[in-house]
Amino acid sequence: MNGIKRYPPKKNDLLLGHDSADELLLQHLKKMDLKGKRILIINDHFGALSCGHLDDDCTTYTDSFVSMMGIKMNSARKVNAFHDLKQLNGSYDYVLIRIPKNMSFFEDILMTLTEHLHAGSKLICASMVKHLAPTSFDLIEKYIGKTCTSLAQKKARLIFADFEKQKCTSPYPQEIKIESFDTPFINHSNLFSRDKLDIGTRFFLEHIPQGPYKKILDLGCANGVIGIKAKMLNPTAEIFFSDDSAMAIMSAKENYKNHFQDEAHFFWTNCFERQPQNNLDLVLCNPPFHQGHTIGDYIALQMFQDAYDTLKEGGTLRVIGNYHLAYQMKLKKIFGNSKIVATNTKFIICDAIK
Repeated sequence: MNGIKRYPPKKNDLLLGHDSADELLLQHLKKMDLKGKRILIINDHFGALSCGHLDDDCTTYTDSFVSMMGIKMNSARKVNAFHDLKQLNGSYDYVLIRIPKNMSFFEDILMTLTEHLHAGSKLICASMVKHLAPTSFDLIEKYIGKTCTSLAQKKARLIFADFEKQKCTSPYPQEIKIESFDTPFINHSNLFSRDKLDIGTRFFLEHIPQGPYKKILDLGCANGVIGIKAKMLNPTAEIFFSDDSAMAIMSAKENYKNHFQDEAHFFWTNCFERQPQNNLDLVLCNPPFHQGHTIGDYIALQMFQDAYDTLKEGGTLRVIGNYHLAYQMKLKKIFGNSKIVATNTKFIICDAIK
């Protein structure tokens, strides 16, 4: 377990690639006879669970590129992993789930699973107690069956359920209407603020620049609304989208296709790493300040560095963030400059020029 590293690897990284919930689940499974059983692992953070089952008939699903790369890195690419729920196939005897923060995503997973479980299938969910929402139990009992739990150990707990419900079809993705856009947007279940436009993005949409931009990146694109607005304001520009979530990229692809006839570029990746340098004219970014339940500015800082690397000389990064995040100061350390473009009572929008 100590060999499980986080992706991307960092020198002197104090964050672990596993936690007590991983340990508790693996300890429980060691007591069981899984030989000949078909196992599905869902939302493995960096490969702790997957690497514990390299000798079993086991597959892994994750929506996160960072998690996918962590799983591949820690398993020396021995794990059979995929990132689209539609790729579930056949019937699974055991399903091991790290419960996600997003309950719509969890509901989508459980509903999709009902098509791939049999009467003897067993679900085992793991979570840190402080992150265990009461809704988790409600959803499991609604779609899978009656729940029971383990004792808490090192602040972690397991939830058990045998499949006894009926098969059902997930309602995701869903359509939402966004003000000032004639065409509805398609949102898959693991998008942030998937039911409506969040207030930060709403403010950002009012401040998308127009100019002689040839290549524009929507960095951390979610459903692609920022990049789509940029295309409307800069119709000759070539648009790029990137996100850690495969569902975000699927949503952005569908939404771009529904709005425009030309082709855009889509990247399921970590921030915008390993892309051609000195290539972009404008980067638009509303950074997340958490990865799952882990909070910090490390994702934003990598986004800013990747934007710097991929922008042309004279290119602009435009960022929105909450006041307390003080992104304008962090941008100065990377770009050597930053300028406040707009503010309201909660958010600040600033530019940095390469």
